[in-house]
This record gives sequence, C-alpha cells and structure tokens, in this order.
Amino acid sequence: MAKVITLRLSEEEYERISAAAEVEHRPISNFITTRVIKDIEESYDVDPIEMAQIKSDKNLIGKLKIGHRDAKEMKGRFVE
Repeated sequence: MAKVITLRLSEEEYERISAAAEVEHRPISNFITTRVIKDIEESYDVDPIEMAQIKSDKNLIGKLKIGHRDAKEMKGRFVE
C-alpha cells in the first residue's frame, strides 16, 4: 500500500526539483522517489573493479575476518 509523507522544502529546493522533474516529464513525487531509490542502490553497490581490488588485498581480508570473528564473539567495545 502506498504511503503519503510530508516533505518540507525551501522555495529554491522546490523550484529546482520541479524544474528537473519537468525536464524528465514526470510528476515531482515520482522524480523524488526514483532519485532517492537510485541513490540508495548506488550507495550499497560496489563497482566490480573496486570489489576486485578489495578481494585481492590479503591484508585487508585478514583484518576483516578477525573483525568479523571478534564481532561474533562480542569482543571489543563500542566507540562513539
């Protein structure tokens, strides 16, 4: 079921978003939703080249494994 939210924008923000949505011939709500979802997906995806670099870094992989093991065993402390 669709949800309705209230979004507070400055006049300048509204004008910029409205203009961009108009260029793409889309309603503002669709424009905002599409852009937010795209940003979320891109922030969680890793570029294949970057992933290859991460996987080839044996030192990093070792530290990640130690960190993962320590987290599972509840070792360490929370740092703010």
